[in-house]
Amino acid sequence: MKLLRVITLNFNTTLLHGKTKGKTFLGETTTPIFQVNAFSHESPEKLERVFNNKAPGYAYSRIGNPTITAFENKIAELEHGIGAVACSSGMAAITMTLLNILFSGDEVIAASGLFGGTIDLFGDLSPFGITTRFVNHISVENIEPLITDKTKAVFGELIGNPALDIVDIEKVSAYLHEKGIPLIIDSTTATPYLVNPLDHGADIVVHSSSKYINGSGTAISGIIADSGKFNWSAERYPSFSGYEKFGRFAFLSKLRNGIWRNIGACLSPFNAYLNSIGLETLGLRMEKACNTAKQLAEFFESVDGVTVNYPGLPSSPYYELANKYLGGKGGAILTIRTGSKENAYKLINALQIPLIATNIGDVRTLVIHPYSTIYAHANHEQKVNAGVFEDTIRISVGIEDAEDLIGDFKQAIDKTRSEN
Repeated sequence: MKLLRVITLNFNTTLLHGKTKGKTFLGETTTPIFQVNAFSHESPEKLERVFNNKAPGYAYSRIGNPTITAFENKIAELEHGIGAVACSSGMAAITMTLLNILFSGDEVIAASGLFGGTIDLFGDLSPFGITTRFVNHISVENIEPLITDKTKAVFGELIGNPALDIVDIEKVSAYLHEKGIPLIIDSTTATPYLVNPLDHGADIVVHSSSKYINGSGTAISGIIADSGKFNWSAERYPSFSGYEKFGRFAFLSKLRNGIWRNIGACLSPFNAYLNSIGLETLGLRMEKACNTAKQLAEFFESVDGVTVNYPGLPSSPYYELANKYLGGKGGAILTIRTGSKENAYKLINALQIPLIATNIGDVRTLVIHPYSTIYAHANHEQKVNAGVFEDTIRISVGIEDAEDLIGDFKQAIDKTRSEN
């Protein structure tokens, strides 16, 4: 019998050999795909117990599936949470998180520089009696004047996309916890490789796992990880009545047995498999992409007429927070301003390596003009707060060699200028 040593594993080793690796069925080296709708049982009594969460097992893949569970367990381990729930998309993960908490009449405070789809979602919640108060950046100073007895959550992106502002999680969460308010962090652009928000006081972490976690642009998905530390008292959160008995698992228990289960925002087994495979190289990809992004940002700083925004640069107002939370890295996204929409389009059209696409977190470098696409429905103030202007280009850096990307952007800039 092989004896396992009790050792602390680093990030990349944990991805492959962490404690949630689990038992195999036939000695398989990767998570198998259970591409089935339903699971049979030897008796109706057994199925009854499984269906009512009184015995381990699976009944129907909308409610649970071994392939999906394996992915959820890996994320929970990486994020240092007590559990995780996978969803059909990143937007579904955000929606399920909020609807699991909020009632009609409740208020949320959110950053106005969020991803455009998230801003649209908060607008969609308005007809249901849920009000969102926007601030240009999630900080104690900005949220303090907006807090009322109706405030039930604060939501922000750890690294704004594409604003690239960074939340001081420790300060904000400490202040909110004094008020009995949870901090929900979208950590898609940071990933567990750079930071674990739950370790710094965040209560819930969500990811669009379609992005860096998947890594190759092959599966739409989202995931929610819970710290298990917030007190979801039924007095302040009436919908948690009856779930208080689950203690620190109250949020996850209510989510699985309520809105997530009933709306059907489940992840498919095949997409969970693709995410699990992609997850294995997350550390390698993020290390490469972050290093390349910094080199590319430093190149843009040397180019006259181009303004670069990247939190890993000393010139960024969030440089100190990047050092504090992200180990001195700035993530794999940067934005540049080119002087006009016409210049932005010309530069994008002159590039030979990056693809023009709306995704981020791919192994390939992607560029987009956010003003005319992902922020097309935002108002002027929301665009400004998100760092989106008519001349803005967002660059999601992949794993290409830095020298090649810098050379491509240099020739594209030279070509654009020769045409002006």
